[in-house]
Amino acid sequence: MQSSATVLVYSDDANTREQVRLAAGRRPASDVPPVTFLECATPHAVLKELDRGGIDVCVLDGEAVPAGGMGVCRQIKDEIFECPPVLLLIGRPQDAWLATWSRADAAVTLPVEPVEFAAALAALIRSRRPDGALATRA
Repeated sequence: MQSSATVLVYSDDANTREQVRLAAGRRPASDVPPVTFLECATPHAVLKELDRGGIDVCVLDGEAVPAGGMGVCRQIKDEIFECPPVLLLIGRPQDAWLATWSRADAAVTLPVEPVEFAAALAALIRSRRPDGALATRA
């Protein structure tokens, strides 16, 4: 098993980024590697880190300002070769159709509910590669 999975967390709100870290814990499920978080507060930082590579899953805040996670998700799905799976944080369950529009791989509502979030994150980590291999950070 890979030593860790790198999870990029995008939100302009430090409290939302903290909710994500606390909900996932060090290991969101026993059958996935421990996670290392890479926090980004701007869309520019997200693109820079994705260009560097080594990201296994992105968690994007749909309520972020000035660029919401839905728009960022759609952009990275269009622009990043072999874009990692995206878990989108949405403001209300009715926004699930927007998550689909943005091409997110999964969505959970805010505030983050730890059990639901950890399960969704673990599923995306498992799906990252068919052979179970995760990206390596340079």
